[in-house]
Amino acid sequence: MKHIFKYTFLLFLLVGCKSLSVDSTSTFVKHSNKNIAYEGRLGVNETKTASEIYWSGTSIKINFEGTTAKVILDDENGTNYFNVIIDGSKFETLKLNKGKNTYVLAKDLSKGKHSVELTKRNEWTFGKTQLFGFEIEGKLLKPDAKKQLFFEFYGDSITAGHGNEDYSGNDKPEGNVTNNYNTYAAKTARAFNAEYSCIARGGIGIMVSWFNMIMPEMYDRLNPNDENSKWGFSKKTPDVVVVNLFQNDSWIVNRPKHEEFKRRFGTDKPSEEKIIESYANFIKTIRGKYPKTPIVCLLGNMDITKDGSKWPGYVTKAVKSLNETKVYTCFAPYKGSKGHPKVKEHQLIADKLIKKIESLNFNK
Repeated sequence: MKHIFKYTFLLFLLVGCKSLSVDSTSTFVKHSNKNIAYEGRLGVNETKTASEIYWSGTSIKINFEGTTAKVILDDENGTNYFNVIIDGSKFETLKLNKGKNTYVLAKDLSKGKHSVELTKRNEWTFGKTQLFGFEIEGKLLKPDAKKQLFFEFYGDSITAGHGNEDYSGNDKPEGNVTNNYNTYAAKTARAFNAEYSCIARGGIGIMVSWFNMIMPEMYDRLNPNDENSKWGFSKKTPDVVVVNLFQNDSWIVNRPKHEEFKRRFGTDKPSEEKIIESYANFIKTIRGKYPKTPIVCLLGNMDITKDGSKWPGYVTKAVKSLNETKVYTCFAPYKGSKGHPKVKEHQLIADKLIKKIESLNFNK
């Protein structure tokens, strides 16, 4: 009897283990899996165990058949926010905690095919995030069909989306009220179903910034915090480049006592010729990376485009000096109020920019 009980118990364990193995459908999807769709400039950590996320608007998406999806993230400071988009229509906001954590993105979904997308809401100044992979209860599916267009944006806080969902009057930069997904840039890219890359930082300029880095010193970085980390421009050529800069320059050139004014200009405000030359030189730099890509020089919609502003004229003269056939201007009217543009005001910029791009022969 002891032998019979022993064999019966062993058989029970074997059957039970087999049953658990069959029923368990948990799948780990490594960060490097080819079925993860990434958009934006992403790096890889030193141990090659995770993708590194820096820039506003960076997107990571998976398609799967199942009921639950989790993600494993390691946030540098615990201050980053992401949108969680389920099946392209349900939106949630995810605030990350400091360190490595597993987050439930979706659960109790109906049986069938689903998608989960993460998009970074706030700026890179809040720290980097490492993505190790996803855990799904179900089966990983192939990504959506590859997007045929790619748009790249260079800008400041307007393009980043600073405070675009802050209706308190405080105009805060934190990711709970800053949402790059709802900026004119991201809206424009989606209007064309284009892949999207956003190279932006609040306060940055072409000649001078509120801090010690200008766009000509940042535009080519992979990791924006590392001057030695360079982006490979040959990896992907955009179909359209949009540059929306000069708002911060327009303020700081009139503040001779500011530390960055002194550092960049000394004691003398730059001449109109110097302003025009500086803008033209940056566009030349972008042209050097993308010899055939249309470039749209956008301004607005803060006070740089208000009535009487000289800055649209500077940009117009800079573009004309290039003697280029594929560099264009687009000016969004001044929104008429203080603070950064809110979502509806971003839509007005997007409407203007979409019309401009539609008028270009940019398709491959």
